[in-house]
Parts: sequence; structure tokens; C-alpha cells
Amino acid sequence: MRVKSNTVRDPRRWWILVVLCLALLVLVVDNTVLNLAIPSLNEEMGATPSDIQWIIDAYVLAYAGLLLTSGSLSDKYGRRLFLIIGLVFFGGASLLAVLVTEPWQLIAARALMGIGGSLVMPSTLSILMTVFAEDERRKAMAAWSAVALVGLVSGPTLGGLLLQNYWWGSVFLLNVPIAAIAIVAAVVLMPESRSTGRKIDPVGVVLSIVGLTAAVYVIIEREWNIPVIALAVLAIGAFVIWERRREQPMLPLHLFANRDFSGASFSILLMAFGAGAVMLMLTQYLQYVLGYDEMRAGLAMLPYAVAAAIFNGVGAGLGQRLSNRVLIGSGLLLMAGGFVVMALTTGYLPLLVGLVIMGMGGGLAGPSAYASLMGAIPMEHAGVGSALNDTVQQVGIALSIAILGSVLAGQYTSEMPADVPAAARESIGAAHPMGYAEIANEAFTSAMHLGSWVGAAFCVAAAVLAVSVLRPRKAVAAPEPVQV
Repeated sequence: MRVKSNTVRDPRRWWILVVLCLALLVLVVDNTVLNLAIPSLNEEMGATPSDIQWIIDAYVLAYAGLLLTSGSLSDKYGRRLFLIIGLVFFGGASLLAVLVTEPWQLIAARALMGIGGSLVMPSTLSILMTVFAEDERRKAMAAWSAVALVGLVSGPTLGGLLLQNYWWGSVFLLNVPIAAIAIVAAVVLMPESRSTGRKIDPVGVVLSIVGLTAAVYVIIEREWNIPVIALAVLAIGAFVIWERRREQPMLPLHLFANRDFSGASFSILLMAFGAGAVMLMLTQYLQYVLGYDEMRAGLAMLPYAVAAAIFNGVGAGLGQRLSNRVLIGSGLLLMAGGFVVMALTTGYLPLLVGLVIMGMGGGLAGPSAYASLMGAIPMEHAGVGSALNDTVQQVGIALSIAILGSVLAGQYTSEMPADVPAAARESIGAAHPMGYAEIANEAFTSAMHLGSWVGAAFCVAAAVLAVSVLRPRKAVAAPEPVQV
């Protein structure tokens, strides 16, 4: 039975969704495109491995550290306003990135892009929540999550096309016209929405930025940096204590007592872990082991995105009849099955089967997980809820890179003969030009199989968690928004 809404439907809502998805797409594609530009940055800019690491990390640290703060501020001052400001920041920083000539300048530009991304991302989902009534919200979320998955996987394809025909700056120049179009469309199409009467929490803002930035730094660096770990623990602990004492907290911690909210949060984290694992393992496997160039490797991963997009729609439809718990649990088990296929096979055709199964699983689970999380959040906290969803995904991807990166590296090194030079034993990229391609390919395939088993175990654990924690019914929708 369809749920009737008491609010007047905005006749522009589907066009607004297109703009939100466009803003989301440019953020997701930008991050995946950059990975392919690393060789060009080495050759044309003289960037060292340390420079490359900071070019990547500067964005992640600024983005993840500011998400909760940006979501909270957008709730108070206006979600459309912060979307527009973020797009201006992101587009302007992208233009700066095209013009730089030194690695440190590109690092600074990437940090500014991270700030812009942190302003844009929470607004995309929170505006969606305020524009769509409850009976259409799941379909809109399905489109939103499908665009995120398509962007994640199609980024390498687009990057390969640009880098084969243009210079490294083209991957950033692409952002500028898309951001400009999204800004104009937001001004013309979108209504403003905000939560009136809320107070700013400056102490919570500082503690959240310090705690999240330190925590994400530790994860992506994969090192036991005791001072930074201590800083992360102290800042996050102080944030929790402070927020519990506030009458109007920046992050309403009581939400975690809600089974739908907490269960969906952990499910989203582990779904992001699975998506990160696919990108981490397959980009190297396709290019080094199977010998695909950048363009072909990107195209080889598109079936995952296509399957995910199709089953996002299927999941949105089934969500009218089945509980979020059933759909999330089933989707995660399908993702585990895709990992098992990858763990047991070699070559592209069997890999294609695993990718399609994983895409189907992610498509089924995604809309229900987002609907469960956002449906448990009061509408006045829509920006913070969206930011928390984005933060959880970032942590999941970072954990995937940290955990599976260590598993892959350790297994690869252990499989390589002891008499092989150290550089070749540490990296398949170094082994190929040194003449150890065949044994390196075998070692990396073995490492990918082990990493796939780890990914399968995480997905099964997530499915068990979802079935155990989530309520056996559809999540109760948050109250309808008030537009101002």
C-alpha cells in the first residue's frame, strides 16, 4: 500500500534529483580518476611517492574531518546554500589544480577540493530527504546510491580516456563545467530548507574535526602512530562526553540506541568496505595480471556498476513489500557470494560473474540501508545524518584499503621467492619491469584470492549483524520536512 503524504509535492523534485546526482557524480568520479593520473604526475610534475601520497590523503583528510561539521552547519544555515558554496569551492579548487606547477601546490588544491566535497556531500542526501515525500524517497535514494556506485567504477574508464588523449590536468578540468552547471541548476530549481532554532556547537565542531581527522589519518597511513592515535581517542572521547551533556547536540548520540540506525550504520560501513575491496584488488589485477590498459580495465569493471544500478531499482521496488532487514541481509550475502567466486577463479569471464553478483547484492542492500539510517533521523538533523552516512562510508573504504592492502601486500610478499630483489617482492608494479612478471602475477593472484576470502567474511558478518540488529519491518519514516 502506498503511503500518502500530507505535503505538497514539488513538481521540480525529479529535476532536483538530477542536479543532486550530478553533484554526487563529480565528487565520486574525481577520486577514482586521480589514481590513474599517478604515473603522469610522476613524469610531468616530478612528484615523489611521498608527494603522491599527500596528494591523495590531503583530500581525504579535509573531506572526512569536516563532514559532520558541514552537515550540522547546513542544517542551521541552509542545505542548498552549503551545496552551492561547496560546489564553488570544489570547482574553483579544481581549476587551481589544473594551473599548478609544483607538487605542494597540487596538495593544497586537493585539500581545498576536500573542503568543497565536505560541504557538498551531506547536502545531496539531506536535500533529497526534504524534497521527496516518504512514498517516493526510497526510489530517489536508489537513484542516488546507483549514481555513487556508477561513479566509483566508471571513474577509471573516464580517467583512461582522458589520460590517453590529454594531460594529467584534464582529470581536474572536467570538474569545472559540471560544477558550474550544478550551481546554476541549484539556484534555479532547488528550494532552501533549514532547521530553525538550532544553536551552533563550537566545542563539538572543534572536537569532531580533530578526532575524525586524526582517526582517518591513522587508518590511511596504516602505522602505529601513538601520538596521533592518542589524539584521536581523546578528541572523540571528549566529543562524546560533551555531546551527551548538550541540550542541542551537534550529533544526537541517542540515535545509536535505535536499532535501525545503528544496524544500518554498520551495514553501510561494511558495504563500503566491500566496494573499496573491489577497486583495490581489481584495478591492479586487471592491469598487471591480465595486461589490460587503463581504458580496458575501466570498461571491464562496468558490469559491476550496471548490475548495481539495475538492482538499486529492484531493491527500491521490493522495499515496498519486504523489510529493510531482509533486503540488507540478502544483499550482503550476495556480495559475499561474489567475493567467493573471485576467490575460487582466475581470468576475466569468471571474474565477470563475481562482479555481477556483487553488483546485484550492493544494489539490493544499498537503498534499504540508506532508508533505514535516514528514516531513523529527525528531519531537523537531516544534514548531520547525511554527513554521518558519508563518514561511515569513508571509514569503510579507508578500512578496506588499510586491512586488505596489508593482506594483499603480506600474501604477495610471502608468495614471491626469497631470491627475488626486495623491490619486486614488495610490489607487482616493480616486479614487471624487472623481468619477474610471471611469478609476480601468480603471487598477486594468490594474494587476491586471500583478500577475496577476507571480503566474503566481512560481508557475511555484516549480513548476520543486519539480521540480528535491524527490526523485522520497514523503518519508520522521519516526519515530513518544513520548507522555508
